[in-house]
Amino acid sequence: MRIKSSLLNISAGLGNQIIITALSFISRTVFIHSLGVEYLGINGLFTSILSMLTLAEAGIGSSIIYNLYKPVADNDRPKILALMQLYKKAYQIIAGVVLLLGLGLMPFLHLFIKETNVENISFIYVLFLINTAAPYLFVYKNSFLNVNQKNYIVTIVFSISAIISTCMKIAILYFTENYILYLIVESILSIITSIIVAYIVDKMYPFLKEKIKSKLDYETKASFIKNMKAIVLQNVGNYFIFGVDSILISSFISIAAVGLYSNYKMLIDICRTFLNQVFSNMYHSLGNLVAKESAEAIYRIFKVTYLLNFWLYSLLSIMLYLLVEPFIDIWIGSEYKMTNTVLLVLVIAFYERGMRNSLSAVKTTAGIFHEDRFSPLFQAVINLGISLVFVKFWGIAGIFAGSVLSALAIPFWYTPMLVYKKVFNQPIRRYYSSYVYYTCIGVISCLIASRAIIIVPSNTIIGLIIQSFICFVLVNIIYIVFFHRTAEFKYLYGVVLALLHKLPHFTSVYHKTIKRKRHMEVGGTK
Repeated sequence: MRIKSSLLNISAGLGNQIIITALSFISRTVFIHSLGVEYLGINGLFTSILSMLTLAEAGIGSSIIYNLYKPVADNDRPKILALMQLYKKAYQIIAGVVLLLGLGLMPFLHLFIKETNVENISFIYVLFLINTAAPYLFVYKNSFLNVNQKNYIVTIVFSISAIISTCMKIAILYFTENYILYLIVESILSIITSIIVAYIVDKMYPFLKEKIKSKLDYETKASFIKNMKAIVLQNVGNYFIFGVDSILISSFISIAAVGLYSNYKMLIDICRTFLNQVFSNMYHSLGNLVAKESAEAIYRIFKVTYLLNFWLYSLLSIMLYLLVEPFIDIWIGSEYKMTNTVLLVLVIAFYERGMRNSLSAVKTTAGIFHEDRFSPLFQAVINLGISLVFVKFWGIAGIFAGSVLSALAIPFWYTPMLVYKKVFNQPIRRYYSSYVYYTCIGVISCLIASRAIIIVPSNTIIGLIIQSFICFVLVNIIYIVFFHRTAEFKYLYGVVLALLHKLPHFTSVYHKTIKRKRHMEVGGTK
């Protein structure tokens, strides 16, 4: 049941992402040609600033998921109702705090913007703020669908909304070039979508509208508050690790440079979102596994997800590094490119963060929040210190180097230590031996792929597609050669076969092949 739910959620997520990705490229192209790189920079800068105000929400969201696993599994409705009421109140408070803090930042916007010709900055910022705060009044119900492994419903609703919103915004940019109208439409549709999802949840689970007849026990409340405080601390640190890049670029270089970076960030975020569709849906199944199974069983499944984690993140890291620059040349022009050093550092950061994905999922589903609550804060201090020094010598690349070096200084060793000690009961050297082995294979694959694709010119769409195909096939072949004998690969291969058997055409061909083989064996016996 866990695998079936995960596969359904993954399929919905990937289908959604394919559509959204295609539309986002069209939207970004129209945006650049209609408004220019400075508006693109403002877009990225305000998104980064307002991310700082939503840190508390991330703590609530993770606590909801963790605390609801057991009552949902036990169908403990009184406790579910009490928890959902608590989360509703928490989100209402968060929406108000985000709005007030956001308004309080308005007089200081000029400190973050080095130079720009964009008009109506304050009004644009208010629209961003409304779009950030308003959905929190409804979003807590999304978590209930996620815990029930029905997040494909959320995905479908948001996919339809995104398609409508993107098409409308493209039309607005193309015909009017009015950025204010563009943002107003985005805000209205975002709020409507949140209301629709809340309505669907009420229809699917009408008991959620019942009056609360019991109160939460002290232990649950104490656990919720303890974990939420720890997660908020972690997310404050995470913001200063991952969220301040655009602010630093705008403050030390220019708002136009933020626009250039935002194109690279969009491409990397597309890859990250694709992979999150796979791993975030496994995450909720893993929550049930952690709650019910032994440490040995959890570790066995972790090794499978860890191989898959490496396979997908390294494959996309290689393709990003080799293909992003020729893609930008063809897509919007060489004037929108940054240096190869910046790209390399961004890809390394993408890979390093991605390789911790499986560990982070186990850590969160096991409820390990309190133990490393200060780690992101220490990492943030290191990140900001390195970035502020290196930006003077290396420019944008120096800012991103801070993220990589601070990650190696703290979570690279501390997160696996916690998980291997508290969940797996395994020696930590097993993690690092696998990490080094996997990374060496990834580097070798990248070098081979880089040599192989140069035989095809990349200055046309057809050439770039051929290069992408060569890179994709070659890296996968290398990985199959290295991993085909491992238990983890055999498990993943079995899952793929199970998926294929669900396809009508494959099943028909498979059964015909088996029948033909049996017929030949009978004939041979005779």
